[in-house]
Amino acid sequence: MDTKEAPVESPPSERPVARVAELSARLRSTSTAVVHDDAATRALYTMDASNHRHSPAAVVVARSPDDAAATVAAAAETGLTVVPRGGGTSLAGNAIGSGIVLDLTSVDRIVDVDPDRRTARVQPGVVLDDLRSAAAPHGLTFGPDPSTHSRCTLGGMIGNNSCGSHSVAWGTTADNVEDLDVVLADGTRMTVAANSRRELDRRAGTPGAEGRVHAALRELVTTELATIRRELGGFSRQVSGYALDWLLPEKGHHLARALVGTEGSCAVVVGATVRLVPTPPARALLVLGFPDDSAAAEAVPDILGHGPLTVEGMDARLVELSPGGRAQLDRAHGSLPAGGAWLFVEFGADDTAAAADRAAQVAAECESVPHAVVTDAAQRRALWRLREEGAGTATRLADGTEAWPGWEDAAVPPERLGSYLREFRALLSAHGLHGISYGHFGEGCVHVRIDFDLVTPAGVAAYRRFVQDAADLVARHGGSLSGEHGDGQVRSELLPRMYSAHTIELFERFKAAWDPDSRLNPGVVVTPRRLDDDLRFAAVQPEPPSTAFGYRHDDGDFAQAVRRCVGVGKCRNRADADGTAAGAVMCPSFQVTGEEKHSTRGRAHLLHEMLAGEVVTGGWRSTEVRDALDLCLSCKGCLSDCPVDVDMATYKAEFLHHHYARRPRPAAHYSMGWLPLWLRLGAAAPGSVGAALDVPAVSRTVKRAGGIAPERELPRPAPEPFTRWFRRRGGRASGPQVLLWPDTFTNHFSPGVGRAAVAVLRAAGFDPRLPSRSVCCGLTWVSTGQLGVARRVLRRTLRVLEPALSAGVPIVGLEPSCLSTLRGELPDLLPDDPRAGLVADRASTLAGFLAAHAPHWSPPRRERRALTQVHCHQHATLGVDAENTLLAAAGVDAQRVPSSCCGVAGNFGFERGHYAISHALGEQALLPAVRAAGLDTLIIADGFSCRTQIQQGSDRRAVHLAEVVADGLGDEPRDTLSDTPDAIAGPA
Repeated sequence: MDTKEAPVESPPSERPVARVAELSARLRSTSTAVVHDDAATRALYTMDASNHRHSPAAVVVARSPDDAAATVAAAAETGLTVVPRGGGTSLAGNAIGSGIVLDLTSVDRIVDVDPDRRTARVQPGVVLDDLRSAAAPHGLTFGPDPSTHSRCTLGGMIGNNSCGSHSVAWGTTADNVEDLDVVLADGTRMTVAANSRRELDRRAGTPGAEGRVHAALRELVTTELATIRRELGGFSRQVSGYALDWLLPEKGHHLARALVGTEGSCAVVVGATVRLVPTPPARALLVLGFPDDSAAAEAVPDILGHGPLTVEGMDARLVELSPGGRAQLDRAHGSLPAGGAWLFVEFGADDTAAAADRAAQVAAECESVPHAVVTDAAQRRALWRLREEGAGTATRLADGTEAWPGWEDAAVPPERLGSYLREFRALLSAHGLHGISYGHFGEGCVHVRIDFDLVTPAGVAAYRRFVQDAADLVARHGGSLSGEHGDGQVRSELLPRMYSAHTIELFERFKAAWDPDSRLNPGVVVTPRRLDDDLRFAAVQPEPPSTAFGYRHDDGDFAQAVRRCVGVGKCRNRADADGTAAGAVMCPSFQVTGEEKHSTRGRAHLLHEMLAGEVVTGGWRSTEVRDALDLCLSCKGCLSDCPVDVDMATYKAEFLHHHYARRPRPAAHYSMGWLPLWLRLGAAAPGSVGAALDVPAVSRTVKRAGGIAPERELPRPAPEPFTRWFRRRGGRASGPQVLLWPDTFTNHFSPGVGRAAVAVLRAAGFDPRLPSRSVCCGLTWVSTGQLGVARRVLRRTLRVLEPALSAGVPIVGLEPSCLSTLRGELPDLLPDDPRAGLVADRASTLAGFLAAHAPHWSPPRRERRALTQVHCHQHATLGVDAENTLLAAAGVDAQRVPSSCCGVAGNFGFERGHYAISHALGEQALLPAVRAAGLDTLIIADGFSCRTQIQQGSDRRAVHLAEVVADGLGDEPRDTLSDTPDAIAGPA
């Protein structure tokens, strides 16, 4: 059967500028809320993590509950609708709209944690992990824990009735809400909670909106007891529709819990009292392997009888798609039994042995099922991380096909899950679709991303047919269209396939009791918009734009590359509550500013809107996109830390290439973008250059002319470039040849690193050589978007390298950013040149080369402690396993700085206007760790940027791994190996 299709609010042909101006004027006089009606901010809020897109009339950022109430009241007075928004990770189109988007993320105070009552009082913008951190010292936590726990807000969880993996034991968000402070559509504030019948009658008799709401809801539940009991509250994950069952007398007439899951369509939540639950002192994770997800699901009912904390399902293919792919699977292989799908079953107890015993008991009852019991905390966290990143990882299938939400949250009673999954797989096959399942099998909730074609009209029509059939399948199994993500635009239209027409009318009555004029999040649950309208893909022209990069992994399509960002928002992470984000990079600028436009997601949304051309209208000349990308460090952290491998550094370079085409560029693009050329010219008299820079007036002039931050000290060129030293006394050695890459930074600033690498390679039995003429990876031109110049530089470099490439000589790079460019940007800028692929395949770090070509060679042992700072490009594209192995072989006990971005990031930290962000990033983790390290602790940083930040931000100097290893060889004086011998030697 067909559903209602007429939306309550069609997107206006013109933005209501006058009404927005009136609202802004009202808020200026009544609140501290900030109204943003500029194109850039509106573009940031056009999308959430769903398939849908709406351009808001304006965005209002509230800073207090009073601000939120004032905004709702002003919107009512000016005839504007309101959509409340938290972290923006909604998957159903719940947090977007064409009226006012009310950003509540700054209303984020934890008012109180009461360990005796086991409750917390919170504001809607509180991030879940922040609440968990506040509760943890009392042995408590908030039970619901969706995979976005590091950035989702309590307000958003209340809006969607989020659940997460531990709802098997601790319930949904609704189960854990005691009361809510809300704002009605007319600005009325009230507190709702459970009520006795006497209290309900009393409140129904009060004057004004509060009395009207309570009276209407009292009448609804009194007259419709039978229907509500028959159709609602059937199982724990029946999240679709409105939870009218919480109005029943046996559930305490609980108006607060009835509001949970209404997606901001009935009231705006500005405060909540939530329950906290005790956390078990010890846990054990049982991993069970099954042939497929259906077989795993069949085992769930028996497992539930043992009282587990979680029962999560995951298709094995999901792990193979995760960042790191097979390598990450191998590292965790000892904990993953054989199988095509796994169940993760967690048990809690007073001690580890007892928890493990509970897990072992279940394993014994699952006869012949491969299994493993994991008690190590770090190993458990690694496995949970694989599961948590499924929402992003599953968006690209093994063949690179894009996969989307749209049918990602269905739930059925757990005892029906096995048969449902078999029929669901058959349905996918009948429609020619594919998807990878995972989810909360203990409560029958299945997440899946499916390879819908949401770009072409035929594909969209096929999508509609599939979700209608899927909704009918769920209904036949007594299930719910949504198990925790809510209905939004993607499922609301399908609710008549799950509920009777009479129950749909009850939903309309419930909505009208709270919001009679449909001003709050209209088009959700009742009077729904069509699920195939307002798709984000429809706004972008199907013809791919002409680009400089090849986008090898995105079919050569820049728009498809930008579509990698699906809005899950991992780039908004500040820090995990348990500290497990150690070593992550993404997203440095957001870490400092906390602004959406400085997150990877925000920048991707702006690029999408640039391609759409409706909100951001300047195309490649857009100042909105330029300004948002200005604080992108091009660190490539998103390339590894983002579950879908967004590469914002490449997108930024592409944008700058077009933005400044045939136009004057910022001064820094000429000074630092052309740095290799200036250093080559200065190499004729490096001492004179250094002496000139020592003159304050000269240094100031150079900085001013070059667009360089006045706070930065300019690095001085070394007295003798590495290449000159090598030709003067490098000589030849016996053994296989290896080409040592003389990057600009090593050659002109840190020649001791090159000298040390020569010594190490010779000691390992190799004959290091340099290219016959000067070469360059083009990094500085790439990072400043001068891609035409970069191509010419790279073509010249390939000509110089051709003899070595023909001879099969491997290449060793010492500067991670240059090596990353050779392996990434080179083949992407010259995709049709086979020599580019050869360089990318043969280039490796010093440690990586030794691991591959001299696996049995061991360096002399040093028995030293070290603090290591991993360059962000190495973290993202190269990895550090070989470096860790080499350091261990050298007797160095290395501890990694818990954040990989130093804040300099090549030209970024030196550009005028960037120093404050650069310095703040250094002070987040790196510089405090360096200052806290003992003088006998080595500071190791292979990246020149990282060493520069350490030198300029502390009284320590960092050394390269090559210098550490070479210093133990003892065959040459230390001062010939390193520019920083004291940094290696330590205190006398």
